[in-house]
Amino acid sequence: MDPQGGHYLNKAAVLSGLGAARMCQLLLGCTTMALVAHSAGFSATYGTFCMFVWCFCFAVTLLVFTLDVTRLHGCMPISWDNFTVAFAMLATLMYVTASIVYPVYFLRSECPSEGCEVRNYRIAVTVCSSVCCFAYGAEVFITRAKPGHVVGYMATVSGLLKVVQAFIACIIFGALANDSEYNRHIPTQYCVVVYSLCFAVTVVVVALTVSGRTSSLRFPFDRFVVVYTFLAVLLYLSAAVIWPVFSFDKKYGTPGRPSDCPRGKCPWDSKLVIAVFTCANLVLYFTDLVYSQRIRFVSHSAA
Repeated sequence: MDPQGGHYLNKAAVLSGLGAARMCQLLLGCTTMALVAHSAGFSATYGTFCMFVWCFCFAVTLLVFTLDVTRLHGCMPISWDNFTVAFAMLATLMYVTASIVYPVYFLRSECPSEGCEVRNYRIAVTVCSSVCCFAYGAEVFITRAKPGHVVGYMATVSGLLKVVQAFIACIIFGALANDSEYNRHIPTQYCVVVYSLCFAVTVVVVALTVSGRTSSLRFPFDRFVVVYTFLAVLLYLSAAVIWPVFSFDKKYGTPGRPSDCPRGKCPWDSKLVIAVFTCANLVLYFTDLVYSQRIRFVSHSAA
């Protein structure tokens, strides 16, 4: 015990719903990595991405759990509550993606050449990864903003949507890099500028909030966020109209998927992914704009 009679360790970080969620994340994350390393295996870009997701989320979760238990997060020059809820939301999205990508590319109904045992391990990996999605989702649910409670911006619906918007933009960038042929037309290049600009500003908003530096700015940050969100809605609305026209209209592109297009390397598939997620982000930015009218921005350096 310290001179004031306090405890060095934070029991609530373990003996609480939040602590239980984080311990489940660590257990499932460690199990998933062990199964992959032992026999399930991974390869190519998609497998490397999945392994990165599991390793990255496990490492950050272990750091968060350790700092919370030891109360050392107070020494961090960040807004702790904003950081943890933002990471939990990001980890949820990353785990959902990995839980879809891994079985799509590595799991088949028939046994692979390595044997049926490998298939069984891959099924176990998919199950553990999928269950871990709920563990991270539970943390988001527990730490989200509740009526009557003062919380950081990232715990509000608007703050959580910022993380989702940035994540979807990353998916769009991945599709753009996968033979999307966006450089064939100037309007589609404009769409890339829209995606990049909105992503950059969204990341800056999240970074400033997590760092707890919003109160030191010389302009009202909450008003800036609302104005930016409104502009993002207009920009994404234009991209949601332009991209499909210059990708699928007979004059500029191909309305249907070419029969000779290889799986995983088809420009038409990438264009479709971009069109779908452009509309998804448009809906998210509009929802963000609606919710941002109902909240009051709260900034603190270390919660």
